[in-house]
Amino acid sequence: MASRITCDVDDGTPVTVVRLAGSLDLTTTRQAFAALDRCLATQPDALVVDLTGLTVHDPLAVAVFTAAARQAAGWPVVPMVICAPHPDPAASLAASPACRAVPVRHDCDEAARVAGASAVPRVRLRLEPVAAACRRARELVAEACARWDLPAAVEPASIVLSELVGNVVRHAGTPMQVTLTLRRPWLHLTVVDGSPETAEPGRPGERDEGGRGLLLVRELAARWGSAPAGDGKAVWATLLAN
Repeated sequence: MASRITCDVDDGTPVTVVRLAGSLDLTTTRQAFAALDRCLATQPDALVVDLTGLTVHDPLAVAVFTAAARQAAGWPVVPMVICAPHPDPAASLAASPACRAVPVRHDCDEAARVAGASAVPRVRLRLEPVAAACRRARELVAEACARWDLPAAVEPASIVLSELVGNVVRHAGTPMQVTLTLRRPWLHLTVVDGSPETAEPGRPGERDEGGRGLLLVRELAARWGSAPAGDGKAVWATLLAN
């Protein structure tokens, strides 16, 4: 019988708990990563990965949690803590150099406390694909930067987020979820839409407004990228929060 991983998600606030159960080996790491990826795509404030029901058959397979944590650090900026109360997962994680960057706790309540203390401030807004969406996105930047005392970030972040939203209006044409996340020293801007088509910058001189807009995003942002998110995609950009 083929090995499989099951996943149960408790969408708490501010900490979401995802419980993985089954047998973890090199053949089921893809299942485990896909489960974590789906959970991260919802952009929880913090995530606990509960391995109580997981049996590790290959110590090398625990590197899947480092891969997920590294992805989460760039987008969607979610602090991740692992709860590994049983000897197999705990010992494999402790022995793996790849997993030392991921906090591990043996008690799930403690893991939730650690994750909650690391939760990052966010503001979210649902927008329709209409012309006024760009203006509302700029207003959201101004509101968030005022709340977080980031006056110098208002102008560049407003331009970047307006371009990301405008790209959805022009090309995807779907409702979108806009999220601003502060994890000092960075301000993260994310727009999730319902189109799976990858966002790509154009070349200087091209007439496509969306391509030119993404070139501007690339110039102003320290980093930016596009990643699958549910049935659509997330386009994100990171700026220095000063």
